[in-house]
Amino acid sequence: MNSPKQPISVLVVIHTPDLDVLLLERAAHPGFWQSVTGSREGDEALLATACREVGEETGIQLPGECFHDWALTNTYEIFAEWRHRYAPGVSENTEHVFSLCLPSRCDITPSPHEHRAWQWLHWREAAERCFSWSNRDAILMLPQRHPKGT
Repeated sequence: MNSPKQPISVLVVIHTPDLDVLLLERAAHPGFWQSVTGSREGDEALLATACREVGEETGIQLPGECFHDWALTNTYEIFAEWRHRYAPGVSENTEHVFSLCLPSRCDITPSPHEHRAWQWLHWREAAERCFSWSNRDAILMLPQRHPKGT
């Protein structure tokens, strides 16, 4: 049996300098679009979690210095259907927000057991497509966090 997931996760908004955002559609939930997300494993640093999750979910392998830690956390209630993955009594998750700016749109290799499709969208359209309020809010902050050309 696998050990319970930690209620500590990362959200990584992958985007271009023109603020096109990569979204992934969850395999188990068609229509649920999101950025890269994932739980911390063991005692790994949150930056290591962000790097690992991006690699696992997209095939993009980049060092930690390419990622931007927003020093922003969100706490939200874990959907009831996913609580069995956590220790008994755990109902909330703390999410740490990161971003990764790539030079341009690129093809990815999604994890087929996690995601069924992917697409690049302009940041406003990407925000509207997200099912998660925290993901939507992070994308809406992109113009302030990463002005065009930075």
